[in-house]
Amino acid sequence: MDDVGDGATTRVGAWLTHNLGGRLLRIARQGRWRPVWFADLERDGERLGLCIRGERTDTPLVFPLAHEMRFQALLHEHGIPVPKVHGWIDEPAAIVMERVGGQPDFERSNEAERRAVVDDYLQILARLHALDLRPFLQAGILRAGRPGESGTFGMARYERNYRAAKKHPDPFLEFCLGWLHRNPPDSKGREAPIVWDSGQFHHRDGRVVALLDLELAHIGDPMMDLAGWRLRDTVIGYGKFTELYARYEGLTGRPVDLDAIRRHHFAFALANQLAFSAALRDPAPASDLMINLRWCGETNLFATEALAEMLDIEPPAADLPASSPSRAAPAHRLLMEGLRGLETGDEFVRYRLHTLFRIARHVARVDEIGAAVDAADLDDLHRLLGRRPDSWREGEAELERFVLADAATGRHDEALVKLFHRRNLRALMVLGPAGSAMTSHMRIQSFGVSGQAP
Repeated sequence: MDDVGDGATTRVGAWLTHNLGGRLLRIARQGRWRPVWFADLERDGERLGLCIRGERTDTPLVFPLAHEMRFQALLHEHGIPVPKVHGWIDEPAAIVMERVGGQPDFERSNEAERRAVVDDYLQILARLHALDLRPFLQAGILRAGRPGESGTFGMARYERNYRAAKKHPDPFLEFCLGWLHRNPPDSKGREAPIVWDSGQFHHRDGRVVALLDLELAHIGDPMMDLAGWRLRDTVIGYGKFTELYARYEGLTGRPVDLDAIRRHHFAFALANQLAFSAALRDPAPASDLMINLRWCGETNLFATEALAEMLDIEPPAADLPASSPSRAAPAHRLLMEGLRGLETGDEFVRYRLHTLFRIARHVARVDEIGAAVDAADLDDLHRLLGRRPDSWREGEAELERFVLADAATGRHDEALVKLFHRRNLRALMVLGPAGSAMTSHMRIQSFGVSGQAP
């Protein structure tokens, strides 16, 4: 079955047999938000497992897909465990690479195995950060114009994409970007090949099999890798970062810059909202809207929690409104039950049905508590602005104007951190039923210190 409806799977399969040879045994699109195919070729009596990684469909890439391929190929050449690159497909644009085995998490690992794998990963990061930059520069791997900007180069690309696509107010992002522009991480000129979206790997028998998903890799501040994987820790669990950072110092002989890591962590927590701000308001047909909302909701909370810790502010709570469904509730319930009951043997179609079920459940929850959430947000704005906007749309626009007027000085930072934290908590509440995975929030590991940031 051509599961994307435009011949992409057929073209990928044809490229594999024409360029790699052999007989195509299987090809199927993975059930996920990004075009990825798994394929098996029989060649010279052996079975070759492949992963074909395509471009995002709902937001521009921060670095081109071909840039990711070149970086990955260089790591493989230098002995860093990553999948071997087999080639490039022009249409649909995709990297053809080795498919690796192993596990992506520690659900089936004991404590000793987890510790061994994480230590192996730290050793790989230390080797990666020690690689000579010259081959990467010769291959066109991107870096900042000056070493002193190595810690802000990636975020500048995120912000460029965000502003190019922006059509609606996003006061939360404008507030966070304003703070970050006033208080950027200082890389002190450190430069190294980095993966940035760190902590992604498969492992087996106590060792890392391969680093994966290198789309944000470039030449940057190595402290960004030590910051990036804190976000993923809430679902994977790597261990205590105080211990992991001490081990990294022992492996590299260089001190960990905790102040830079804290600011990099705050910056990276903004990445989802920067990437999907426009797509949340105007999603593409193939967009996984609920995953994007979930990611943004969770990492936006990471951002307000990180900023609150740096400013020594206690993050406030937000009350869950009482449910008050409208007359549409029976229709919402019937729609959800109907989608839940549909069955198919096709993995990608099954995935798409699940995305539609989650959207229906979100719409039902908005019907139940959406008006109360909007009212609570507007009440917060009344206290901040001295007047109550007439609608949530008007409130977004007025709040962004307030934030931009304060961006250069930050006189209202404390009030805005508290306001946005409550708004972010409420944004999670409408994603699904109370207590569901879509509405849950895991607090990230604290840095254990406060008051260091301006």
